[in-house]
Amino acid sequence: MTIDQAGVPEAPPFPAHEARVDALRRQLTAIAGEATVRLAKRTSNLFRSRAAAKHPGLDVSGFTHVLRVDPATRTADVEGMVTYEQLVDATLPHGLMPLVVPQLKTITLGGAVTGLGIESSSFRNGMPHESVLELEVLTGDGRIVVATADNEHRDLFHGFPNSYGTLGYALRLKILLEPVKPFVELRHVRFHDRDTYFGALREACESGEHDFVDGTVFGPDELYLTLAKFTDTAPATSDYTWLDIYYRSIRRREVDHLTVRDYLWRWDTDWFWCSRAFGVQHRLPRLLLGRRLLRSSVYWKAVALDRRFRIAQRLLKLRRLPPEETIVQDVEVPLARAAEFLEFFEREIPISPVWICPLRQRPGGVRWPLYELDPEELYVNFGFWSAVPLDPGERDGVHNRLVEAEVTRLGGHKSLYSDSFYTEDEFWRLYNGDAYRALKQAYDPGERLLGLYEKCVRRR
Repeated sequence: MTIDQAGVPEAPPFPAHEARVDALRRQLTAIAGEATVRLAKRTSNLFRSRAAAKHPGLDVSGFTHVLRVDPATRTADVEGMVTYEQLVDATLPHGLMPLVVPQLKTITLGGAVTGLGIESSSFRNGMPHESVLELEVLTGDGRIVVATADNEHRDLFHGFPNSYGTLGYALRLKILLEPVKPFVELRHVRFHDRDTYFGALREACESGEHDFVDGTVFGPDELYLTLAKFTDTAPATSDYTWLDIYYRSIRRREVDHLTVRDYLWRWDTDWFWCSRAFGVQHRLPRLLLGRRLLRSSVYWKAVALDRRFRIAQRLLKLRRLPPEETIVQDVEVPLARAAEFLEFFEREIPISPVWICPLRQRPGGVRWPLYELDPEELYVNFGFWSAVPLDPGERDGVHNRLVEAEVTRLGGHKSLYSDSFYTEDEFWRLYNGDAYRALKQAYDPGERLLGLYEKCVRRR
């Protein structure tokens, strides 16, 4: 409850939300004092395995409401478990969208802020946490705090991104929105060498002519930039939500048009291109499955099932094929070193295609201590998601470690949503251990929540 200037208690702006917060606080109180607190989630967009929980988790399944969309201020108040699909469906009728919409529909807003996110607007809008104005957090020590960039909890506000729920859980967020037009026009431009490609990427990001920039690399001499912008009209629109496959269109069409909603979810139907692992890039299975089942959340459940029963590894063994190492990573490398990283990757890691997405921190000089980027630098995100065979005697993780070492050598960063193999000293050197320990002491001194290294590397 807040008090107005006259000293009179004000009613909470979202009473149903406040009731859910109170119920959650009672849940936390009921969990034994020595137990590690976790969320009770049925789904996840993380790609690293976790140890089984020994105690009941916090049920946050009710925190799925878009509380308010305000067209006048271009803001939205949203609960932490709202998916971007829900949020986009609430904002588009007002001609608005979040500044950054991660590519997969069931990523939650709270998850994207605590675990980072990126998309083709990131060269001008940064990451999702950079458009947050206010953050309501259930902290590890059981408090409900509201953090902003300049209040008494500004350390938590700035330290929450890349903390992965180890400092607290986002219950409500107030975020900025931006105006949209009904359609997006895309141009797929092919290049034949790395240096020319990344030079054109820099020019595209600095020209001010594009609303969205990303790219797809199919091979050393087949690199595409996709340059997109809002438009009021379209001669016709493509549909990649069922029978047609978006990433294949990049090689076949120079110009394309999509509705805004279909543009935002152009990658979701086929999980970029990873749906091919499930055999659903052929016309017959797509006809049978229909639009409802062709989506990233369905594929993730299939992956979770495979992890549980090690189906893929058992099949490889039955076929007398070598075991495989899963490599699912997103890394950021300064643009000046991007061609160097891609040359390394094509030499050492036999995965194709690779997603390319430029990223620049939003102006303002704000520091995000657990994932610090140079505010003057344009970065290139490389996304690669597949598996590679292991040679005899090679240990699982060898290719991931190669990638980690090269990213560090080039002055880049690696997202922690997937498997990490860093030593503890290396990890804290890269992810600002001093800042993290200070935040942990301030907001979870009893260590009711897992630590960042335990969660992201030890997979507890």
